[in-house]
Amino acid sequence: MIMTLLLAAMVHMGYPGLRAWLPYLVLVPITILVLVWLGRTRVEITGGELWVGDAHLPVRLVDEVDVVDASQKRKALGPNLDPAAFVMHRPWVRTCVRVWLDDANDPTPYWVISTRHPHALAARLRGA
Repeated sequence: MIMTLLLAAMVHMGYPGLRAWLPYLVLVPITILVLVWLGRTRVEITGGELWVGDAHLPVRLVDEVDVVDASQKRKALGPNLDPAAFVMHRPWVRTCVRVWLDDANDPTPYWVISTRHPHALAARLRGA
């Protein structure tokens, strides 16, 4: 975003009038749309599987589900994080869900998923 503003400012300095403002009107909205598009990841439960982006997990392998609130998120993603865990972290989402797995053949002990509705996701996973 900063690079977009710098590029628009350089064009602004070189052209007078309406052409000076065109980069702001074109580049800034395009940059915002690209950042929103890149930051979207679907988290859903369909067909007996938990889908997080392209990764999926059969719901029958879910052992426990913990809701990690904003105050615990730093520890959950920092010193308490297992290096083998699957993490889908979005920094602008304050809460996440930790899904513990019950699969002896999978080296991944749990999944950490950022979601704006952690209690709803946890309830659906517990009920499935």
